[in-house]
Amino acid sequence: MLKMGLGIKLANRWTTINPFKGGAVPPERRLGKDAVTALIIHCCFQFGASMSGLFLNLYLWRLTQDLVVNGLYNIILYCITPFAFAAGGYIAKKTDRMVTYRLGIMMIALFYLMVIIAREQVVNYYIWFAICNGIASGFYWTGYLILQYDVSTDSNRIRFLAINMVAFNSAGLVGPALAGYVIQRSAGLEGYIIIFTIAFIMFVLAAVISFRIPAIISHHKAYYLKFVGIVMRKNRRWVKGLFGFFVIGLFQGIMLFLPNILLFKAVGREDWVGYLGVFFAGVTVVTGYVISKKASKENVSKYIVLSTTGVVLGAGLLLFEVKLWSVVIFMILFSICNPLIVNTLSSYYYRIMGYLPLRGQLRVESVVMREVFINVGRVISISALLIFAGNLESFLLPLILFLTAVMQYALLFLVTDSEESKPMRG
Repeated sequence: MLKMGLGIKLANRWTTINPFKGGAVPPERRLGKDAVTALIIHCCFQFGASMSGLFLNLYLWRLTQDLVVNGLYNIILYCITPFAFAAGGYIAKKTDRMVTYRLGIMMIALFYLMVIIAREQVVNYYIWFAICNGIASGFYWTGYLILQYDVSTDSNRIRFLAINMVAFNSAGLVGPALAGYVIQRSAGLEGYIIIFTIAFIMFVLAAVISFRIPAIISHHKAYYLKFVGIVMRKNRRWVKGLFGFFVIGLFQGIMLFLPNILLFKAVGREDWVGYLGVFFAGVTVVTGYVISKKASKENVSKYIVLSTTGVVLGAGLLLFEVKLWSVVIFMILFSICNPLIVNTLSSYYYRIMGYLPLRGQLRVESVVMREVFINVGRVISISALLIFAGNLESFLLPLILFLTAVMQYALLFLVTDSEESKPMRG
């Protein structure tokens, strides 16, 4: 506990002092104690997730050599997640967001414990594992997305999200390399079980640290999810923001599982997939740091154009041939550009939430609706991939990826710069 407290103090100092220039961060942009603790919890979570999540899809691929199994697993996962978000939102409203958050962490830990026990039998019950993962992930991200809103302000939110991205991907630097190293040097599929065990331990640790964040005592326990249709009819900018996440989901659905399979197909070794994952995470860390220093809420359209263009150019290379060089260049461009577009849209959406009716009492419902739209996008894109490109050799596979990347230009019509973004109160 002493080391944990020291770690939190050091992290808090990093978020109030510019470590590269030595100057103090302006008071309004500094992060509070709970924000720092939330970042540490998320680091523990990501360390486990970067090992287990990265290689779970590869584990299924190694067991089946069937892209359809991976696709169906992810479709079921993302179909279940919105319902889990709704249930998690209800629990958060009736109790506190930390209850939902801790339930999510513990359920993810339990999920990987079941993977460890089931071993190769996972493939026989992959539907049930997808359902369990969807419920656990839904609870975790409901709690964390609400927590992100609660521990940050309009003045420091872009900075918080950028530091969160740096911390998230820094934790992910070690995980993939360690996982790849262990898997490559273990007999058969035994290495996968070892990394799932390490991930289980990290999730338990994250659950323990989460008790450092106190609950918020609130008398506003009504759950307004059934009234969001009325709010959507009266607030068009909120609806546009939600459709922005739908567009992001179309691209993310494919990107959450396909690149690692393509990399494995190109290099044929899990350790090299892990090492490349470290490199890509490192690129994202640098991008996140630049965003935390340079980004402002007034340049939404500019960020959308830059980030989308970079991803489209990378995806365009895959139209020529899907080889190691094209996949690596695409992933580098994705690692640079995706953080910018996600950060921009998330910060924009949180600002809109602040102008919704009931003065912040719809933050839980807003998070739930965000997840509904993003997961609908994910399910549609993965389904299209399986229907039109059911194997890695299909020429339609890179085309679908390219088209979903191009569709992100639609965000230019769905979000506006901050000076124009004050939503109607309706």
